[in-house]
Amino acid sequence: MTKTVKDCFLLALLAILITGAIWMPHIVKMPLWGLNFDEGFSTIYRNFDGLEYISIAKTFYNPTLIASLQQPLPANYFASHFPGYAILIAFFSPFLGYLKSMLFVSLLSTIFATLAFYFLVRDFKLSNHPLFLSFIFLILPARWLIVHSVGSSEPTFIFFIVAAIYCLMKFTQNKKFVFILATGILGAFAQITRPPGALLFIAIIIYLIWQTINEKKYQTFSPLRLIGTYWPLVFMPLGLLGIFYLYGQTYGDFWAYFHSGDNIHLTFPPFQVFNKQQFWVGDIWLEDIIYIFILGFLGGMMLLKQKLYPMAFFVLIYLAASTLVAHRDISRYLLPIFPFILIAFEKVLTTREFKIILPIILLAIYLYSQNFILANIAPIPNLEIFN
Repeated sequence: MTKTVKDCFLLALLAILITGAIWMPHIVKMPLWGLNFDEGFSTIYRNFDGLEYISIAKTFYNPTLIASLQQPLPANYFASHFPGYAILIAFFSPFLGYLKSMLFVSLLSTIFATLAFYFLVRDFKLSNHPLFLSFIFLILPARWLIVHSVGSSEPTFIFFIVAAIYCLMKFTQNKKFVFILATGILGAFAQITRPPGALLFIAIIIYLIWQTINEKKYQTFSPLRLIGTYWPLVFMPLGLLGIFYLYGQTYGDFWAYFHSGDNIHLTFPPFQVFNKQQFWVGDIWLEDIIYIFILGFLGGMMLLKQKLYPMAFFVLIYLAASTLVAHRDISRYLLPIFPFILIAFEKVLTTREFKIILPIILLAIYLYSQNFILANIAPIPNLEIFN
């Protein structure tokens, strides 16, 4: 067995064990550190936003079928949730049922995202410790540990993002067409999984324009040549148009995403997340958000300094757009940039000093995750309608 195969097997096993550690007190209903797990494993099933994706998997946005599910949300609300994750739930549901399929897809996507991160770090020699850094990827940031332990679309989305960046960097390195084709396809899958997939397309286009101008040393820029080389990237906006076309067929409204209620969270001017009056903020204890943005922008600048330009462009453009998000849970919205932030801070995260404090931090992350999961549940008393 080669080292690569051993590493991949170990990372898959770690992903399963870490998820199992989160699930265990819910399975056995064991009180822990003052936390109450009497609700059992239904707490995992009912965590936001997994059941909403099951609703899509069962109805594919049909308003009549959505109403038949006897859940409290209006049909147009689901237009804010893109179908990629729900399609995968539907695919596995004949074998597992919808609830177990929801968690299985999250776990499988987590494994794939971790392996994609491992190959990104190893193949481009971004660290001398790709295995350890990939382990850190499974637990940091703490909000990531939560979402990949319950039903959520982020693990699937992050896998497609990391894999697309990997293929783009491979194409930049060897100019083989298969890699730019893979970038376009993976980017399209990212787009149909979550709305911010559009930011990946924007970041890649801006990076390619910058790279082309830079390589030509500011000579005449040829858009036609750029299009001719990178045409597979058109799959990404086509994915978005395909979703809007689907909404036109199901809702009778091509722009249903923008009419889906107060769950888009985009505001102007920037940093309305620091306005207590915003509906999804309602809080003044927001200092942690400043630290998140500091780490994000600093990480983006460090990636620029390290000449990891595709990652840097994606991180900085994603962050710039996120300054317009008015939501207390900004750490969740920024999860797609954190694989690259870990790479930016690799030299710190692989030091002996960090390894010494890691056990303390692991306990804090675990308790934070359980405390959050216990409270972040949908008001759905009867899970049978989702199975």
